[in-house]
Amino acid sequence: QRVNVTVRSGVPMVLAGSAEPCAQLVVSSIGVVGSAEQNQRHSARFFEFLTARLGLGPERIIIRFYPLEPWQIGKNGTVMTFL
Repeated sequence: QRVNVTVRSGVPMVLAGSAEPCAQLVVSSIGVVGSAEQNQRHSARFFEFLTARLGLGPERIIIRFYPLEPWQIGKNGTVMTFL
């Protein structure tokens, strides 16, 4: 409930100077992606999944982690701070 993952396919991208197939995963979360230690664990799992599913080498994948505060996310007519 506290993690959002955005996946968009078919977007032209250049990664490390190459237009070969690649992927960028954007992960935003409240209290789940706030430290290097947490993100290292998440990164390992995401890379395992993405390399297997997409057939890409890990050098062709980048993950961007965005830690959020509860007041930055609206849900059910309020913000997460009050839920």
